[in-house]
Amino acid sequence: MTAPIAVALDAPDVETAARWAQAVQRYVSVLKVGLELFCRHGPDVVTVVRGGTGLDLFLDLKLHDIPNTVAGAARSVARLKPAYLTVHASGGRDMVRAAVEAVPDVKIAAVTLLTSLDEHALRVMGIEASTGDTVLRLASVAVEAGARAIVCSPHEVAAVRREVGEGITLITPGVRLAGGDAQDQARVATPAQALADGADLLVIGRPITGAADPGAAAAALAADLAPV
Repeated sequence: MTAPIAVALDAPDVETAARWAQAVQRYVSVLKVGLELFCRHGPDVVTVVRGGTGLDLFLDLKLHDIPNTVAGAARSVARLKPAYLTVHASGGRDMVRAAVEAVPDVKIAAVTLLTSLDEHALRVMGIEASTGDTVLRLASVAVEAGARAIVCSPHEVAAVRREVGEGITLITPGVRLAGGDAQDQARVATPAQALADGADLLVIGRPITGAADPGAAAAALAADLAPV
């Protein structure tokens, strides 16, 4: 049984990303292709990385523009058959709805607040609400617009679950192993805690891909998360 993990293939080149994908395919359920890899190698990177793994694709492009442009961009990548496609919830209700209507067979995942942001960062941007309140508001607006998945940090996932109910997929980046380095993430938690709090899918990158043996690291994580 695979674990509810989306491995972030943030590799310097497509060959490395494909090697990581092959190494972890037995233990995880989703492969995440992000903006850097997609911009460097183009849409064809998806075919190479996904290969014959059969795993779902999480296309993490975080689209954010006027509704018409986001709809067009979503339609442009629909041929890659992603299970998930991210947009920024801060783009507003009309933008999220445009993406949803453009690709009805794809789960639009609305990103609330990047996990690199904290209370101080919000103050600098002139946002007086707390990170928690901001995330809840953005999640609510996105779901009202038709988003079927929400991306939020582990710190807010329990509150978001209460806000949006059980029918929405909650995706949590900012997941780090106990005792691990938070690196550029400000709001983190362990994988087990994130799942206990209501997450459905964990985005995990460097704890797996930065290991000497990514396959072994993914296998260990999957074993730790397996139901007792």
